[in-house]
Amino acid sequence: MSYQVLARKWRPKSFDDIVGQQHVVRALVNALDRDQLHHAYLFTGTRGVGKTTLARILSKALNCEQGVSSRPCGVCSACQEIDGGRFVDLLEVDAASRTKVDQTRELLDNVPYAPARARFKVYLIDEVHMFSSHSFNALLKTLEEPPPHVKFLLATTDPQKIPVTVLSRCLQFNLRRLLPGEMRERLQLVLEAERIEFTQAALPLLARAADGSMRDALSLLDQAIAFGGGRVLEDEVRVMLGSVSGDLVLDILDALGASDGAGLLAQVERVAALTPDFTELLRELIALLHRLALIQQVADMLAPDDPDQARLSALAGAMRPEDVQLYYQVALTGQRDLPLAPDPRAGFEMVLLRALAFRPGSDSAGPETTPGTMRASPPGGAREAGANSSLPSSSPKVVDLADTVVAINANRVLVDTAPQEVPRSLASITSTADWQHVVANLSLGGIASQLAHNCAFLEKVGAKLTLALDPAAEHLRVASAESRLRAVLCQTLDEPIELVIKIARPQQETLAQRHARETGERQQSAIRAMESDPVAQALREEFDAEWIPGSIKPVD
Repeated sequence: MSYQVLARKWRPKSFDDIVGQQHVVRALVNALDRDQLHHAYLFTGTRGVGKTTLARILSKALNCEQGVSSRPCGVCSACQEIDGGRFVDLLEVDAASRTKVDQTRELLDNVPYAPARARFKVYLIDEVHMFSSHSFNALLKTLEEPPPHVKFLLATTDPQKIPVTVLSRCLQFNLRRLLPGEMRERLQLVLEAERIEFTQAALPLLARAADGSMRDALSLLDQAIAFGGGRVLEDEVRVMLGSVSGDLVLDILDALGASDGAGLLAQVERVAALTPDFTELLRELIALLHRLALIQQVADMLAPDDPDQARLSALAGAMRPEDVQLYYQVALTGQRDLPLAPDPRAGFEMVLLRALAFRPGSDSAGPETTPGTMRASPPGGAREAGANSSLPSSSPKVVDLADTVVAINANRVLVDTAPQEVPRSLASITSTADWQHVVANLSLGGIASQLAHNCAFLEKVGAKLTLALDPAAEHLRVASAESRLRAVLCQTLDEPIELVIKIARPQQETLAQRHARETGERQQSAIRAMESDPVAQALREEFDAEWIPGSIKPVD
């Protein structure tokens, strides 16, 4: 008998075998057991998560000779023929190959006719989003008034391309990406059943590489068995996937945490000798930083039987949480830049050196800056680089950004009105400044607060207070907000007030306008500070870089 690939051999045959989609399985099982069946089901999700598998199991449940049930027998001729893909009343269609409307109409012409031998005639349409608009119109006519003996099972990886008129006539089930732990357990079950030698450390590598797809995980397992000559071992799986030993990644992180530039480059040299996939290596580094962050915040996240327990605990205690977060963000951004580098190794080295360069200096934790790093002096002072550098001369200098923050903070523009006694009566409100001080002390929230902040004083006659509302904020003038504002004013000033709000451009600045102006001034001040700060300029020149638009923010 010819060899059958694991993805087909271990394809689930019942709802109990489905991995990771319990939310969908529960709904289908209850519907079958209660005989509450819909005429059209839509299964959505990424590749390899079980869309067509669930559809086939549902077809068996509908047409099992033992009766409609959530547990089809699996041994009757209908169940076996569906499993074998030869059941005459299960019509499986690949929408990608039948996009023309004539083909769709030809398919649906047989809908009115009763099934040949089954209880229901089932149309399983895979990648249904590939239908043309005319094909969807033809399908829609059938979905609106389907015969009682027909069931439609639709599957797609892109539900956004399906017209809402079709979506509204289907029960939609969203299948999620599988977690690495779920796939690892399934792979272990398969290997044990197949009696194939394996090491536990190899399974997480395959599960992570499958990226949420159970089918991909089984295909990679097939490849690993062939690559290992009938065994699945960690080192061989790493070579197959282009990754490197976990110890080497930990060594890289050790050097990074110690701010040891020379040691960091030496570790990269060791890794490069193994001709790794540097993209995958960066992903492993990101995953390791994520684990460190979890361990630092929740110590119980580190499993007692973790083979790297000692080293991870030491790293979590030695590295500052803010450094871990910084390294994670730099590495994450580096994934986008890696394909643009002259070669993968250079791009990977640059990501690591960038992480060192942006690590803030600290007198209380972490090593001192090594010789050859560029230290930041107070704004306007001289910056000097050590003559004896421990890094190669071509390596970028390490820059302390602390003074850049100080410079921005020192140049902030803080605008506020002069101290003034808050008006305590309506008679004391005679200007926009008085009104603003009242608003600043009102116990208001939501739309009523925004309404008050966008109004300016217009006039006061007796108990009537008239305000001018900026036309740009006219949408805030709703009855409930006006009523709330008047009630709070009456309570604050302890007297009855008639409130009138007119749509008119205020002659003076409203609180909302002032806030917007001050925010803009602070933003421009921050940008000017960055443009004039010597440390910031040194960074731009060193890396031939430009500021990311919108990344400069004032310190509040």
